[in-house]
Amino acid sequence: MKALLSNAPGGPETLALTELPDPVPGPGQLLVRVKACAINYPDVLIIEDKYQFRPERPFAPGGEIAGVVEAVGEGVTGWAEGARLIAMLGHGGLSEKVLVSAAMAIPLPEGRSFEEGSALILTYATTIHALADRARLKEGETLLVLGAAGGVGLAAVELGKAMGARVVAAVSSGEKAEAARAAGADSAVVYPRGPFDREGAKALAGLFKEAVGSAGADVVYDPVGGDYTEAALRAIAWEGRLLVIGFPAGIPKLPLNLTLLKSCDVRGVFWGAFAARDPKANAAHIATLFRLWDEGRIAPRVSRTWPLAEGGDAIAYMAARQAVGKLVVTMDA
Repeated sequence: MKALLSNAPGGPETLALTELPDPVPGPGQLLVRVKACAINYPDVLIIEDKYQFRPERPFAPGGEIAGVVEAVGEGVTGWAEGARLIAMLGHGGLSEKVLVSAAMAIPLPEGRSFEEGSALILTYATTIHALADRARLKEGETLLVLGAAGGVGLAAVELGKAMGARVVAAVSSGEKAEAARAAGADSAVVYPRGPFDREGAKALAGLFKEAVGSAGADVVYDPVGGDYTEAALRAIAWEGRLLVIGFPAGIPKLPLNLTLLKSCDVRGVFWGAFAARDPKANAAHIATLFRLWDEGRIAPRVSRTWPLAEGGDAIAYMAARQAVGKLVVTMDA
């Protein structure tokens, strides 16, 4: 089988397409022929040794896959050769074949493409945990979504609307504004690219305040970080909740007097740890996502695909913050 490997820390250009022996499933495992692997921002970080987990090299990036069961390990029940599934791996997905814990595999419904399946779990499960558990978003509240045209951003727009919120999408271009509106955002605001000087930061905060209205945003969903976080915090409502999702624009440092003045909260969101600590609650969220998907209220948007040999280009595209929706690497085999 072929795999796109990271042999040393570096950017996407350091990844090497390599021939490897097929893995063999052990007890409780499934051997899966990968059909599609979604690219997420952790893939940018993990190959540079900047992610919170550092796999032993060589390893393939790619933590979110959809594929077909090729062999079943000892003791596995409920799965058979030819079954379609989606799974979260952490890493390893940019390979033609992977081993998946049968306990962690999720059936992919017939009629859903592998590309869609690979693009569902990480963004939507992170977001439903963020909005339902961490923010406790209520019907009628105002939700400000930063980076609203990316994978998690569009998921926040759709799930925010499904939960009855007024959704304000903040994006970096007119094209991305259209994508956010198409996903259901009530309005969109286009912000300039940072970093910002003092006056620029003040103007950005004013832009967010105007977009959400005088009462402020009850919840801020922030997968961007950098200078955008403080500007959004200045637009938050009394007792609002700012959700910390990620930092492609850099890790911000916040003046904590703002939390005092607004009596607001800054709440971290770590879906992977939540899923490991409370698998029953996570399973309930996944069931809700599949119901909403079946009802047409959410739908993963795959905007671009690449073949395995060009998987590094997909990661570079993600690193450049150009993505609208999800980016997916597909396997032809």
